[in-house]
Amino acid sequence: MQQVSTAPSPARNPNLVLAFLLFAYILNFLDRQILGILAAPIKADLHLSDTQFGAVGGLAFALLYSVLGVPLSNLADRTSRSWVVTGSLAVWSGFTALCGTASGFLQLFLFRLGVGVGEAGGVAPSYALIADYFPPEKRGRAMGIYSLGVPIGLGLGTLVGAYIAQLINWRAAFLIMGVAGLILAPLLKWMVKDRPRAATEAHVPVGLGAVARVVARKPSFWLMAFASSCSSLCGYGLALWTPSVLMRSYDLSLIQAGQFMGSLLLIGGVVGVIAGGLLADRLGRFDRRWYARLPALAWLITAPTFFFGLLSPSLWIAWPLLLIPNALNILWLGPVTTAVQHLVERPMRATASAYFLLINNLVGLGVGPVLIGGISEALKAKYGLESLRYAAVGVLGFYLVAAALMALAIRGLQRDWVDDQPA
Repeated sequence: MQQVSTAPSPARNPNLVLAFLLFAYILNFLDRQILGILAAPIKADLHLSDTQFGAVGGLAFALLYSVLGVPLSNLADRTSRSWVVTGSLAVWSGFTALCGTASGFLQLFLFRLGVGVGEAGGVAPSYALIADYFPPEKRGRAMGIYSLGVPIGLGLGTLVGAYIAQLINWRAAFLIMGVAGLILAPLLKWMVKDRPRAATEAHVPVGLGAVARVVARKPSFWLMAFASSCSSLCGYGLALWTPSVLMRSYDLSLIQAGQFMGSLLLIGGVVGVIAGGLLADRLGRFDRRWYARLPALAWLITAPTFFFGLLSPSLWIAWPLLLIPNALNILWLGPVTTAVQHLVERPMRATASAYFLLINNLVGLGVGPVLIGGISEALKAKYGLESLRYAAVGVLGFYLVAAALMALAIRGLQRDWVDDQPA
């Protein structure tokens, strides 16, 4: 049964709480992108095919990450969101360090499963904590700032992973990132406290079935979830494989690929995420449908700019073209994650977010990396080293599917929205 806190919690500056949650999220994506930039040395050392590496980078992580996110987030709604986030950080960091000790495909696959188990409890409860600490008119911006963990983590993972691998080896990169997370975990628990639950919320059922029944009746939830998952299919796949495309098609070294990819993710991604959160708050104040309209417009531009960027004959042409979609393809994070918080009542938020992430990650993370790897293997006999580039281009149509689904969600979002209840 959900416990309603009546004792006051220690006063915390919402911005400091957001900063610590952001640090944890950066480590989350640092771990994911380090795998992408280290594809070449890992595959060479462990003798992996493109399909095997795609499974390690996507399917292995997504299997338990997606499924366990729901019960762990429900546990957070019932007990303590901050404890679940802290424990998750410690678990995924420990398994990240273990990845540096893997001696073959099966061992690396199992360690990535462990990373997925840990990260399953990190994101959805963090969304709910941020919604607890920030008022509705500031949530889009706060969610956008938290979502900076995606481009910053991806960008730094690319750069840091490349340099550590060059200076030491690929195993050291995983060990260093794992230890960093284990150090952060107790600091995060000390800083991030749960907000007291209002007495008026005690009657709200928070069981898995109760939350599922609420979101099942809201078409906007399903449309936004599947739209975002189509975008993530491309996004996760491209994040994992683009460094390899740069090395194969443009003959870049590991360090050069890390610098090129890192600059795109840090500059484009940071601008896109901040813009999405700020625009959603500003425009959504007058019309909530902008929380869905903004991502739909962004994805329409993302597909063609990625297409021309990936097929560019020169890196000087490719960089500005790829900068645009690297900003627009994740603009959705602030608006959509904010909208999901407003489709249910406050005690249900972490669980509802977990259902959203279940769909997003099973399709996006589970399919994207392995799909690109599989297409590359199928095209290799005909196109050789260029097969990976054509495989990456081949999945871009999913951005257009994402835009269409999100456009269908626009009308229903206004009807399905749930305002905050007074304490």
